[in-house]
Amino acid sequence: MEFNPHGNPFNSGLIIDNKGEIKLYYRKMHPWVPVEPWEPGDIGIPVCDGPNGSKIALIICHDGMFPEMARESAYKGANIMLRTAGYTAPIRQSWHFTNQSNAFCNLMYTASVCLAGSDGSFNSMGEGMIVNYDGTPLTLGNGIPDEIITGEVRPRLCDEARIHWGVENNIYQFGHRGYVAVKGGARDCPYTYMHDLAAGKYALPWEKDVKVIDGTSCGFAVPARTFKPVPTTLAPKKLAAE
Repeated sequence: MEFNPHGNPFNSGLIIDNKGEIKLYYRKMHPWVPVEPWEPGDIGIPVCDGPNGSKIALIICHDGMFPEMARESAYKGANIMLRTAGYTAPIRQSWHFTNQSNAFCNLMYTASVCLAGSDGSFNSMGEGMIVNYDGTPLTLGNGIPDEIITGEVRPRLCDEARIHWGVENNIYQFGHRGYVAVKGGARDCPYTYMHDLAAGKYALPWEKDVKVIDGTSCGFAVPARTFKPVPTTLAPKKLAAE
């Protein structure tokens, strides 16, 4: 948890290299509502250089349930996306297939770790996993606390797939629809939800019927203030400048 002088704390994550230097600093974009009262992240999804030609993104827990998070990570160059989490067993299937679909849909490795064991109230499921860029699990953990899983990933192979694959190069095709029929493919944005989100008017057809829209069911007061991003707040100066 990171202190936020403008509101609730952020849920933040760091990547630190083998020299002890902070290489990446991230604030969770999608807190696990209505259970978590954390401030929504305001600095986007950064990507940092890693070993052996890797470019790494970090997301946190519930972030991984939104395919846009993985797509943004890949769009910014990540060929490995890390996901730290603390899920309990009811989310087990979602955990598996989102880690796999995030990998396959963006041709990148996903390496995800989940808290294992009990804190006295919740029994977290563990089951860390490393997934190949074609969506195939390479390494799977179990629910045993303190288990360490390892696996080999080769960023160069991921990069080659992004360049040479045709039929399943979906992250390229997304912005070049139907390139066999029209030169370069259609480059428009045909998605209503994207236009509405950018315009600040995102609304579901069933919006007015949604019942859980704040944290009162979990004992939190109804918030009184609106979201105002404050980029680089308390961020390390070096990373803020980058």
